[in-house]
Amino acid sequence: MPVKKVFLIIDNKSDCIHLQGDWTTHNLADITQQHEQLVLPKKDTICIDTNAITAFDTSGALVLFGLIRNIKKSHKTVTLLHFKEEYHSLYKLISQRLENQPTHQPPRKISFLENIGRKTWVHLEQAYMLLSFIGEMAVYFYYSVLSPRKIRWKLIMGHVEDTGVNAIPIVGLLSFLLGIVIGYQGGTQLRDYGANIFVVELVSLTMLRELAPMMTAVIVAGRTGSAFTAQIGTMKVTEEINAMRTIGMSPMEILVLPRIIGLMITLPLLIVFADVMGVFGGMVMAASMLDVSFYSFVQRLPEAVSLTSFLLGIGKAPVFALIIAVVGCFQGFQVQDSGESVGRQTTKSVVQAIFILILADAIFSIVFSWMGI
Repeated sequence: MPVKKVFLIIDNKSDCIHLQGDWTTHNLADITQQHEQLVLPKKDTICIDTNAITAFDTSGALVLFGLIRNIKKSHKTVTLLHFKEEYHSLYKLISQRLENQPTHQPPRKISFLENIGRKTWVHLEQAYMLLSFIGEMAVYFYYSVLSPRKIRWKLIMGHVEDTGVNAIPIVGLLSFLLGIVIGYQGGTQLRDYGANIFVVELVSLTMLRELAPMMTAVIVAGRTGSAFTAQIGTMKVTEEINAMRTIGMSPMEILVLPRIIGLMITLPLLIVFADVMGVFGGMVMAASMLDVSFYSFVQRLPEAVSLTSFLLGIGKAPVFALIIAVVGCFQGFQVQDSGESVGRQTTKSVVQAIFILILADAIFSIVFSWMGI
């Protein structure tokens, strides 16, 4: 049976603690156990003799620091004897680091008003960073317009395909169903008054002015805006963005501008497609439920919808596209170095984009009302 090593010996005559052996990680468990079982001498001044220590590392320094701290807590004075210079340097480094650590304090209870103030300040900081991001993007866009050769058209066309062509099925399906819902809900009321033909105005004006632009923007925000955030956020986690900066490439020029330009090209076309599918859905419902034929519907359509109403809906598209792309890219750059942060910022991207879209649409409605259009 192996003999248990002794690392701490108390000399009752001199009230001195003698340390011996290898004070290293390999013996940490035994040293810690003997330290915990140690009964301190009753003398006010206790010396610690380290002459017999044969090896000393960080683990040993931590145990020695704990031993000296316990002695000082007992209101006793400690004297270190025969401490080798290299051991003493290591112990001094460890003790300085441990003594400078802040003491752990229980979390302070935050009042209701303070909580509101903290959250308000966080949102103000976010708004300030977003404005800075928009300003930086505007500067790069300005220089790109001055030098069109710097615009990366291949990247833009790739984003046009991803954000536009691939989004056609979902936008078309939802717009068609939305047209059916509007035609059904409004048609039941119009039929009671014998005004079936006015379903044309109901469906076309509602879709072209408001619902088609808004619903298309919301779909694109959930589909494309979140993708922008996830793509840029993943590149930040994998340090691809830092690598781009290192080799002199601008992430704003490579990652942000192509996405913004591509979406500003795509969204108006998607809204036109959503207009067509929404009106078609209303035509199907009018023909099946209100005895309004396709021919009658199409014939009345130019009288029901003016060119101004159509252009007002399309005119919102560039603003909506800018909101979705800027928010999506901005939240992507806010990702920290973890996968959890990518998911969190992606969620924020969708929520913020939809909120700002609804706010912008409300502002458009108020302005158009003041202008009488």
